[in-house]
Amino acid sequence: MDGENRIILNVGGIRFETYKATLKKIPATRLSRLTEALANFDPVLNEFFFDRHPGVFAQILNYYRTGKLHYPTNVCGPLFEEELEFWGLDSNQVEPCCWMTYTKHRDTQVTQGHSAAKIVAVISVFFIVISILSFCLKTHPNMRVPVIDNVTVTGVNNTVHWTLDKNRTNPHKAFFFVELACNMWFTFEIIIRFIVSPNKLDFIKSPVNIIDFIATLSFYTDMLTDFLLNKFNKNLTNTNADILEFFSIIRILRLFKLTRHSPGLKILIHTFKASAKELTLLVFFLILGIVIFASLVYYAERLQANPYNDFKSIPEGLWWAIVTMTTVGYGDMVPKTYVGMLVGALCAIAGVLTISLPVPVIVSNFSNVYSHTQVGAAGSVMVMRNVG
Repeated sequence: MDGENRIILNVGGIRFETYKATLKKIPATRLSRLTEALANFDPVLNEFFFDRHPGVFAQILNYYRTGKLHYPTNVCGPLFEEELEFWGLDSNQVEPCCWMTYTKHRDTQVTQGHSAAKIVAVISVFFIVISILSFCLKTHPNMRVPVIDNVTVTGVNNTVHWTLDKNRTNPHKAFFFVELACNMWFTFEIIIRFIVSPNKLDFIKSPVNIIDFIATLSFYTDMLTDFLLNKFNKNLTNTNADILEFFSIIRILRLFKLTRHSPGLKILIHTFKASAKELTLLVFFLILGIVIFASLVYYAERLQANPYNDFKSIPEGLWWAIVTMTTVGYGDMVPKTYVGMLVGALCAIAGVLTISLPVPVIVSNFSNVYSHTQVGAAGSVMVMRNVG
C-alpha cells in the first residue's frame, strides 16, 4: 500500500522518489498535476522523466518536503530562474539566507551605461512629476482662461470685436507647451527603450509600457483634434469638451511608471501579488456583507412608520452598507428606527472583523518581501564595493 502512494521522478538521469501527497503540498504547480496519462510517464519503469537540471530539482523537491526554498550555489542565477519557471514556482519564495547569493548575478550585471541609465531614470521621474502637476493644476479656475467666440473683423474702422464665453474655459496656453515638452520626452523614451529592449514582444506586452504608450498617444490625439477644429473653425460644446478632457485622465496612470524606479512600490506590488487569494476572499466577503446588510436595513426601516426614511430602495442601501462596512461613515444616509440602528451596528462590526481578518497575512507577506529586498540591497552594496 505504501508503494502505491510513492512516485518516482527521473530528472536528467537522476531518480528521485517521494510521496504523492508531498507533491500536493504546493498546488497549481507542474509536480502537483502529475498523472499517468502524461506523455513523459514511462509505464515500464513506472516513472516520470524530465530532461531538466537534477541539481536544481533536488532543492525544488526539498521545497515540497520542508516548505523552504534554498538556492544551490553550484548553478548560476538565470538557470535557477529558468528551472523555477518550468516547475511553476515563484522566485520570491527563496529563503532570506540565500537571497543575497541568488540575486548576486543581477547586481553584478553593471553595464557601461549604468550611470547613463541612472541619469535617464532621474529625468524620466522629473518629467512624470511635471506632467502630473500640469494635469492637476490646469483644472484650477485661476489657471484657466475664458473661451473667445464669434471673432469678427470690420474693415471700416479696422476694429476687432469678440465675445467671451465665461461659462466655458480652457487651460492656459503655457500648459500646452509644458505637456508638449513632457510628451516629447516620453516619446523619445519609449522609442529608445523599445530599440534597446532584448525582447520586443515582452516589451509590448508589459502593462506599464502599454499605459505609457496610451497616455502619450492620448496627448497627440487631443492635439490633432484641436488642430482640426481650429482649421475648420469649429468649437466644441461644453459636453463634448468635458468628454474629451475626461479621456485624458489616462495620463494620470503614468504614476505607475514610478514602479521602475521605486523599490517601495515594487515591494507593494509584490505584496499584493502574494496576497491575491486573501484580497480576493476579502472582496468576496465584503460584497456578501454589503448585499445582506443593504437588504436588511431596507426592510428594517419599513417596519415602523418613518417619514424621514433615507432608504428608498436596496440599491441605495448598497451605498450605505459600503460606507458602513469600510468604517468611513459619511452620514448622508442614517437609519432612524431602532431595528435599523441594530442592523447598522451589526454592519459596522461585521465590516471591522471582515477587513481585519486578512491583515496579518498581508503584513506577513510584506515583511517577507521587504526582508528579501533588504538582503538583496545589502548584497548589491557588497558586490559594488568588491567591484570597486
